[in-house]
Amino acid sequence: MTAPFGTAPSLDGVAHGFFGRRGGVSAGELASLNCGLGSNDDPALIAENRRRVTDAVLPGAALTGVYQVHGNHCVIVDGDTDLGARPEADALATRVPGLLLGILTADCVPVLFADREAGVVGAAHAGWKGALAGVTDATLDAMESLGARRTDIAVAIGPCIARASYEVDEAFVERFLADDPANERFFAAGKPGHAMFDIAAYVAARLAAAGVTRIAIGGQDTYAEGQDYFSYRRACHKGENSYGRQLSVIGLK
Repeated sequence: MTAPFGTAPSLDGVAHGFFGRRGGVSAGELASLNCGLGSNDDPALIAENRRRVTDAVLPGAALTGVYQVHGNHCVIVDGDTDLGARPEADALATRVPGLLLGILTADCVPVLFADREAGVVGAAHAGWKGALAGVTDATLDAMESLGARRTDIAVAIGPCIARASYEVDEAFVERFLADDPANERFFAAGKPGHAMFDIAAYVAARLAAAGVTRIAIGGQDTYAEGQDYFSYRRACHKGENSYGRQLSVIGLK
């Protein structure tokens, strides 16, 4: 059995998928397609969920990922890489066929990259810290080092928390304005002392500023769409004991 997933037109012809929480074997608060290795779930159930993801997108592929730390480091995966090592990083890039690069999220932004002509793909986990620190820029740099051309790279931004659900305080806003006053456009008015942040639009703008011309934004809200997606913020607000992570993957056939 495989799990349902979404795709992006910008990545047509490339094996990829944005998965949610449906189609897996986990139970309770983690139902059902929890793929988070660091979650409070039975490792055997997580392994089965991750197998279903792989079978749905690129059967027989090896799935690899990183230990995500909300930074801006991108790991290049090649034929000598230990696929089970999970180094501390928040992005991956490869030109090796038969590998699936995986990014875990539960409100943060999953970003998938592909240069079809060069045969290079990438994946990034962009929480607000990593996005501000330039994790997408690092991914583009790593892909270029493998032979990709920035003008040929297509990008898809997957399910993440939307502006209507992402309330932040003034100190948060100031971090972004200190980096670039033009970042004000990504914040809308909220209750006194707060604002609503459009992280997907911010990530898209960073990509565009870096020279990417094909960018797709899925538009889903992981916080609001509780039947379909895991959300760290929603789990905290509901007082749940744990939270699941959804997996986004991309690879070369």
